[in-house]
Amino acid sequence: MELVRGLYNLRPEHRACAATIGNFDGVHLGHQAVLAQLVEQGKRQQLPVTLITFEPQPREYFTPAAAPARLTRFREKLEVLQHCGIDRVVCLRFDEQLASLAPQAFIQRILLEGLDVKYLVVGDDFRYGNGRSGNYEMLQQAGQQHGFPVVNMHTFSVGTARVSSTRIREALQQGELSAAASLLGRPYSMCGRVAHGDKRGRTIGFPTANIFLHRTTAPVEGVFAVEMHGIDGEPLRGVANVGNRPTVAGNRSLLEVHLFDFNREIYGCQVQVSFLKKLRPERKFDSFEKLKEQIQQDAAQAREFFRQTQTGLW
Repeated sequence: MELVRGLYNLRPEHRACAATIGNFDGVHLGHQAVLAQLVEQGKRQQLPVTLITFEPQPREYFTPAAAPARLTRFREKLEVLQHCGIDRVVCLRFDEQLASLAPQAFIQRILLEGLDVKYLVVGDDFRYGNGRSGNYEMLQQAGQQHGFPVVNMHTFSVGTARVSSTRIREALQQGELSAAASLLGRPYSMCGRVAHGDKRGRTIGFPTANIFLHRTTAPVEGVFAVEMHGIDGEPLRGVANVGNRPTVAGNRSLLEVHLFDFNREIYGCQVQVSFLKKLRPERKFDSFEKLKEQIQQDAAQAREFFRQTQTGLW
């Protein structure tokens, strides 16, 4: 899968494609269904499949303080998309210049001149151009004028409700990890590089792998039973905390993972942490000793969860 950053990096070989546009945050089952349909159409018409997305996401640009927590950082999104059959991701920087484009200019510069789109799939609520004034009907008119079909994304449901990034965020916030996994098609996970921390955990017998989240807001918070991938012997099981560590006056969002029966140095390793069960919310303790006692209880609870899932009791 090829990554193209910005319209200025488009080349003649990138033209003539089947394309879709969107944030694709989480790359959930609904997204995957759309992409599977697009890949099939691309094969039928012998067209490469291109996904057009934006960094930052438009809501992060317009209202950064009110933007929803991302399910996937850009790198995480790319890693999932690699398994969806996409040939190319075109990432456009969402800035004042792009936000101010008139709808017709958006169509002309990006879809026609930039990519020469031959088949387009978008949501019927997709908005683009200055003031979000461009809509699905305008894309259909452009497609009719320039000879490419514009197709509406089909609603994809699990149970009785539509699969959406919003629904997944709500499930994660409520600690319903199984529900989130059923919508994603996989356990919810976050990726990052293991970094040096303050090493307080070692002093109480619970060393942790520290992963800085590089997010304004994380979609999960609290203590979890987790599995880590990316290290020999994976999956490695453990217990993790996501939050600001109020007991030790932390001021930066951090993912701390204590791996069971593990004592290897993994600083600098790129890992993926899958969240399987929420054990409790993050909270502040009166002393480091009380924190230690709680971590012992958390670890025991996580071990019991894994024991029961292994024996089929969970």
